[in-house]
Amino acid sequence: MKLRTKLWLLLVLGAVLSMVLFGFSSVWMGKASNKGYALFELNPLARGIADTVMEQPEWDADSLKPVLDKAHQEHPSIRWLWLDDQGKSVYDTAGVNPVFTFNDLAMLMHDMPERYLTEDDVHLITTANKNGQAYYLMLSVPASAMKQGEVYFLIRTLKSLLTLVFPLLLSFSVPFLLAMWMFSTINKRIRRLNNALNQLSINSDSPFAELIDPSKDELGQLTQHYNSMAHRIRNQFAQIQQFENKRKLLLSNLSHDLRTPLTTMLGSAEMIRTGNYHDQQELQSRAKIILQRCRYMDKLLDQMLDISRQDSDELSIHLTHHNLSETMRKLAAEYMMIFDGDPFIFDIEIPDDDIYATMDAQLMERAIRNLLDNVIRYGKDGRYLSLQLSSDDRSIQIAVKDKGKGIPPEHQKQVFERFYRVDEGRKGEGLGIGLSIVKDIVEAHKGRIELSSTPNVETSLHIYLPR
Repeated sequence: MKLRTKLWLLLVLGAVLSMVLFGFSSVWMGKASNKGYALFELNPLARGIADTVMEQPEWDADSLKPVLDKAHQEHPSIRWLWLDDQGKSVYDTAGVNPVFTFNDLAMLMHDMPERYLTEDDVHLITTANKNGQAYYLMLSVPASAMKQGEVYFLIRTLKSLLTLVFPLLLSFSVPFLLAMWMFSTINKRIRRLNNALNQLSINSDSPFAELIDPSKDELGQLTQHYNSMAHRIRNQFAQIQQFENKRKLLLSNLSHDLRTPLTTMLGSAEMIRTGNYHDQQELQSRAKIILQRCRYMDKLLDQMLDISRQDSDELSIHLTHHNLSETMRKLAAEYMMIFDGDPFIFDIEIPDDDIYATMDAQLMERAIRNLLDNVIRYGKDGRYLSLQLSSDDRSIQIAVKDKGKGIPPEHQKQVFERFYRVDEGRKGEGLGIGLSIVKDIVEAHKGRIELSSTPNVETSLHIYLPR
């Protein structure tokens, strides 16, 4: 069943139940709390007593006494009087037996039924005839014995009923129409949201219908959540697609990176096996090539292991109080040997006073090595490498700089993403995860890394670690 049908059924059922409940509750509460005689009940009661009297053969005091006394016993609050046509009391249950003039009777009935709405006693007169002589039965009810509230609808013709039906219909139709308008508006908003959800596609090329709902109610908030969710899903899908494309490129690059050194190693190993080399120097050169390629392949396998660790979020650090200056000096000495004999400027700035930091020494050394390897791989054309260590009261700074081809401005925001390579060709080596690993390590130490690059002028990577 549709929501619109449910709302309509609920509205109609609620209106019917409310009217029925109102009627029953009003009657029940009236009987329970509004005790006493109702005005419309007195006339039938008086008429019944008068008919009983008329059945008596004689209408003298002796004949009237048992009938009226019995009525008084059944209704002790009511005073019963039987009057003749001269206004003289034939029998009075109160024992007073007054004589009424026409003026007295007129005054008792004066301003009725307005007097009924006040605290005055209520008087009613019922006529009876015997042998052409008129008699009157008068009953008197004190105001305290009457009901405290009554509602009357006096209708003489059906035409007058229309004057009552129209206001009732109008009064009931206004809330009904307001509820219908509210339900229609809610149903329209829900239907629009449902259609948008059905049309939502994670494909970034498909049209996206953004809903506009300025309301601050729950449906308005739900619409805002839908808009943000749709944007987030499409952005995440685009990222997943980009990540998947990079994975495919990674596999392609990895097969190439493994095949090239493997071919070189196989050729050198075959030359050594067959002894097809000229002298010992060529033998050592071939062995060195095999060793270099093996180290390179081992490094590729380490990077693959890093990728699997990043996928499983297994990066964990073990903090110790470590001499960072000593680590930097060891790395500087190691990389100076790599550039030994090459026209390469290696600028080292490490203060004499040791700088200690609370860190995972192995991971931090690995991060710095990745930065240095990145300079060797992509910035060696500048023939310059700077390694700096400094500190102040708030942080420890590590800087690695080069003067190579640098990173264009349009690529600088993406260099720390996994599998991202500025040069998508095969001019450089690596899988594009070095800088992303550095960022993960630095952030695991509650630090940050910043990049600034001016191609062929200076490219610097700064690591800031908290003291």
